[in-house]
Amino acid sequence: MTEHGAHVTGSLPILAVLGCAIGYLCLARRARRRNPARGWSRWRTAGFVAGLALLGAAPAPPVASFAHADFRGHMVQHLIVGMYAPLALVLGAPVTLMLRALPAGGGRRLTAVLHSRPARVVAHPVVALLLSTGSLVVLYFTPLYNAATTSAAGHWLLHAHFLLSGCLFAYVIAGPDPAPGRPGVRARLVYLGCAVAVHAVVAQLMYGGFWVDVHAPIAEVQGGAEIMYYGGDIAELLLAAALVATWRPAPRTGAGRGPAVTRYARRSW
Repeated sequence: MTEHGAHVTGSLPILAVLGCAIGYLCLARRARRRNPARGWSRWRTAGFVAGLALLGAAPAPPVASFAHADFRGHMVQHLIVGMYAPLALVLGAPVTLMLRALPAGGGRRLTAVLHSRPARVVAHPVVALLLSTGSLVVLYFTPLYNAATTSAAGHWLLHAHFLLSGCLFAYVIAGPDPAPGRPGVRARLVYLGCAVAVHAVVAQLMYGGFWVDVHAPIAEVQGGAEIMYYGGDIAELLLAAALVATWRPAPRTGAGRGPAVTRYARRSW
């Protein structure tokens, strides 16, 4: 690839991030104009912009330089693109924002997509868990990682997978956006616990050198495993906190049943 081509390729993620930021801010402005009383949460906006900032930092120096030269840098980049940025983006509630800002026809079409069978299948916690966390087993214990990182196309496809699967899992577990068929809080905590366990096992196997297929010095692989172990734990704790923060006990009474029965209900954001 020529120097000019590499420069253009490296600029594309930054342009995409800027485009997403402009689009989100325009939708937020439109939502405020359509319903001034309700407006749009500045915390949501700040979360989405923070997620975009993380995405912009991941393919830029010094993170990108570190990732290209050292497996530990790859793992830092993986955590940013696949866990931290997705959580911030999802907490920005982009789907809810579109439903508030789009015309009635566009909102109905978007709602129909959310309720469609393919969307329900993809947004099932098992599918999200397999795509986000289960794929780590395939990536690091088969030749896939080495093959993906030897070409620019494979590198970008790998990061696209990290980002999309990370957003999907964060959306399913703790997303404030509507998700038809989403299980209850306890079930989602179980799925999150499974993700924590898989991350821990993969990191420990990688640190011990069991079945790992990564062409890098042992010290780098072990350092990457430690970053995955501790950095992944922090990200998953933040995801659990987001899940708990968006729900609260709400009383439900039934005729002739006496005391109210406690249930979980979504907070109004």
